[in-house]
Amino acid sequence: MERLDEDTVRTLGDLLPRERRSGAVAVRADGDTDHVYTYQRFLTTAWKTGNFFRHLGVREGVTVGIVAEPRPQPLLGLFGATLLGAQVRLDPPEAIDARVVLAPTDRIERYELPPGGQRVGYAASPSEPSVRYFEENIWSENPTIPPEDRDPKATAIVTDDTSYSHEHLLSTAFDTVERLSLGPGEMVAVRAPLADPRTVAAGVLAPLLGGGAVQLGADGSDADAEIVADVEPATDRWLDVSDITV
Repeated sequence: MERLDEDTVRTLGDLLPRERRSGAVAVRADGDTDHVYTYQRFLTTAWKTGNFFRHLGVREGVTVGIVAEPRPQPLLGLFGATLLGAQVRLDPPEAIDARVVLAPTDRIERYELPPGGQRVGYAASPSEPSVRYFEENIWSENPTIPPEDRDPKATAIVTDDTSYSHEHLLSTAFDTVERLSLGPGEMVAVRAPLADPRTVAAGVLAPLLGGGAVQLGADGSDADAEIVADVEPATDRWLDVSDITV
């Protein structure tokens, strides 16, 4: 898996071109062998997520709330939403003006959405008929890339007081690749909250830019590098989120 360069990557969707599909590991949830995604599987499922979200009314300018557990599904939701031009609110409040909220099924019913809003549960089949089951819907979705180009200056992630554009997140990701000397095939353990945009940029986007892999829910002991917060690093190559700027 080759490292991408700044000339070819301007938005988050540019991390997902067809030619990157391979058997190399892209995302791994520690201790859960069902949650090992190769680049082939991760890219295809991210495209499917975008097409599924489109059916739910996700489009440019709307908000998608995502509960950011250390699992692959929130990452798929992030890429699927931003492929459509939506902005993502990570760990959203329970009352949110969003078109879609993606959350673990055992927590999804907490969220109050405006008329037309859609709740999507992951990790278990919902008992409530009005809640969509992420894994089931993705399985049958169209595996093609949503066709529209996106503006690098558009908001990709929003918090209570700040918005983060595609270009700002990617700038931090490229900086992280250089600071940690990340190369193809290297595993980066995410040991910081995924709801923090700095973690997303450095712990998710950076290893994917470098042609490596994202490791979720791990202690870092078998990783090549780490993004940490309030924990002791287990490797010699690491960054604390407090030292990362987006």
